[in-house]
Amino acid sequence: MRNNTFPYAQLRFADIQLLRYRVPAFQDLSLGQKQYVYHLAEAALCGRDILWDQNCRHNLAIRRLLEDILQNSAIVHEGKDWEAFLTYLRQVWFANGIHHHYSTDKFLPAFSAEWLGQAYRAIPSPVIGAEEFEHLAEVITNPSVMPKRVCQSGDDLLLASACNYYGEGVTQHEAEQFYAQQKASAPQPDQPVMYGMNSRLERDAEGNLYENIYSSTGLYGRQIERICSHLEKAMEFAENDRQREVISLLLQFYRTGSLDTFDQYTIQWISEVEGTVDFVNGFTEVYGDPLGLKASWEGYVNILDREATRRTEILSQNAQWFEDNSPVDPRFKKKECKGVTARVVQAAILGGDLYPSSAIGINLPNSNWVRSVYGSKSVTIGNLTEAYDQAAMGNGFRQEFIPDAKVLEQVNLYAHQLDDLHTDLHECLGHGSGQLLPGVDADALGVHGSTIEETRADLFALYYIADQKMHQLGLTPTPDAWHSNYYTYMLNGLMTQLVRIKPGCQIEEAHMRNRALIAHWCLEQSAYWAQVFGTIPAMELARKDGKTQLLIHDYPTLRQFIGQLLAEIQRIKSEGDTLAAKHLVEKYGVEVDGALHQEVLQRYEALDLAPYKGFINPLYTLVTDTDGKVTDITVSYDETFDQQMLRYGREYN
Repeated sequence: MRNNTFPYAQLRFADIQLLRYRVPAFQDLSLGQKQYVYHLAEAALCGRDILWDQNCRHNLAIRRLLEDILQNSAIVHEGKDWEAFLTYLRQVWFANGIHHHYSTDKFLPAFSAEWLGQAYRAIPSPVIGAEEFEHLAEVITNPSVMPKRVCQSGDDLLLASACNYYGEGVTQHEAEQFYAQQKASAPQPDQPVMYGMNSRLERDAEGNLYENIYSSTGLYGRQIERICSHLEKAMEFAENDRQREVISLLLQFYRTGSLDTFDQYTIQWISEVEGTVDFVNGFTEVYGDPLGLKASWEGYVNILDREATRRTEILSQNAQWFEDNSPVDPRFKKKECKGVTARVVQAAILGGDLYPSSAIGINLPNSNWVRSVYGSKSVTIGNLTEAYDQAAMGNGFRQEFIPDAKVLEQVNLYAHQLDDLHTDLHECLGHGSGQLLPGVDADALGVHGSTIEETRADLFALYYIADQKMHQLGLTPTPDAWHSNYYTYMLNGLMTQLVRIKPGCQIEEAHMRNRALIAHWCLEQSAYWAQVFGTIPAMELARKDGKTQLLIHDYPTLRQFIGQLLAEIQRIKSEGDTLAAKHLVEKYGVEVDGALHQEVLQRYEALDLAPYKGFINPLYTLVTDTDGKVTDITVSYDETFDQQMLRYGREYN
C-alpha cells in the first residue's frame, strides 16, 4: 500500500503537523459501494458542529467570528498580529474549539485584545453582534476564563471544566447522584444501558435536573436530521441486509434517543462482518467528560484491507487461547470469548472526534454487557499508520533518543510492524479481555476509569507481543523482535511523551497517564528488585554523554513485571476497586519530573518536530451524466487544510 512519492506531510503550525492519507482501496470498489461510502462519509461530516458545541458552548460563535475576520475583515492581512491570528484560527480548527485537543488547555492567542477588536470593526457586516463580540473577545483573550476543557483535579470537576455536557452550574455531586439513582432503578441491572451518554444534563425552570436528549427532534436536532438523511441514502447502496438493519436501528436511535434502541443497534453492528465497507456514526467515547459518562460525537467510514486483515484474523481465531493463558486471576477471565472480530482497514473519511486528530485503532462497543454477550469489533487503521510512518522517516527522532546502535537498528527494522501488532492486540483482544464480577458497576472507577481501561489494554498487548506464540503464529519476524516495541513504549511513557505537556503541568490525558503509569511502575520494580538481589536493573534511566537515556538490560524480567501489573489492573477493573485505581494512577501516572521534562523539551526543540499530528480528509466528488445519473465518484487529495475548514464551515454548519 505504501507510496513513497505521495505528499504525506503538509501544513505545519504551532505544535501541529498536518498529514494526508491515501485511500487506494476506494478505487477497487463497485459503483454501488462507492456511493455507499460517499453517503456514509457525508453523514460523518454532517455531525461536525455537534462536537464543536459539546467541547464548549462558545465554540461555534467563536468559529463564526474568526472565519468572518479571515474572509471579510479589511484589516491588513500581513504582519505579526495577522500571522498570530492565522495560527490561532488553525489551532481552533484543529482542536474543534478553543481548547487544545490533547492537553485540553485553552489556547492563548499571540495577538492582543485590541488587535482583535480592530479586526472585528473592520468587517463591513459582521455575523456577530457588537455585544456578543465583547463577550467572545473576553473568552478568547482572558486566560482565567474557561482555562480547561476537561479538568481532572480539584473539588468539583464539572465546575472547573469548560466542556458543554452539563448545564451551567450543575455540580459534580449533583450529576453523580442523578446517574446513581438512574442505575439503582435500572429495569435490567445485568444489562444496563449507558446512562447519560446521549444527553446534556440541565436544570429546568424550577431548578430540577433533567436530561436534554440528543435526537432529531431534541438537542442537535437539525444536525442529526441531516445525518439521518444521508444514512437513508446510504441504505439504498448497502452491501447486505444486515447493513440495512444496522442503519435502520441507528436511524431509530437518532429519532428517539432511546438507549435501549442504541444497544439493539450496537448488537446488530457487531454482527455485521461480511461487508467490505463499515462505519461508526454517533455518540461514542467519554474522554471529553471529566466524569466519563457523556459521549462525544464521532463518525468515520472504513474500507477493508483484505491482505493486512489476515494478521488480525489470526488473533481473533486464537482469542480464547490468549484469554486462557492470561496471567490474571481465573475469576476475572472470560469462560468463552464471543464475537471477537478484528480487521485492518483504510479510513475513507474522518469526522467529529476522530478529525483532524484520529485514533489509529478502535475497539467498540463500550457497553460492557454487550461486549461480554455479543463480542466486539476492532480495527487497526492501516492507511493512517502508513501516513505517520512515512512522515516520520529521517526526522532524527530515533537517533536522538535511542543511544544504542543495536537497539536503534532493531527499532528501525521492526518498530512499524510491531507497533501495528501492538495496536491489533490492544484493540482486538485487550479491550475485549476479562470480565467484571457480578454486580460491579461498569462506571465504578469514576474519573480514573478511562485510564485504567487503557492501561489494561496496553498491558495485554505488551504481555502478549512478547509471547513465543506470536512468532509461532507468524506475526513477528524474529523471536526477539518484540524488544523494539518494549523499548519504544517505555521510552514514550518515561520521556518522550512529556513533549506534549507544558512546563510545570501534570499529566492529565487518559492515554498519557496510562503509558506513564506502566513505564514508571516497571521502572520502580526494576530498581527495587535489583537492590534486593544486587543485580543490574531490568530497566533504568541513566546519564550518558550528558543526556538522560533509557537502558533496558533484561527484557524477559521486564515482561514479568508487565504480567504482574496486568493481573493487578484486571483485578481493579473486575472488582471496581476505586481506591486502588486512584492510588496507581496518581502515584505513577500524573506527576512529572521537572528537570527531565525540561531536558526532553530542549532536545525535541532542537529537532524542530511537531509533537501532534492530524489529517486532511480526501475529497469525494460525484460524477454524473447528462441525465444527472451518478456514473462514478472520484477521490482527490488536493484540498488544503484552510480550504477544507472553510468548506466544512459552509457546507456542514
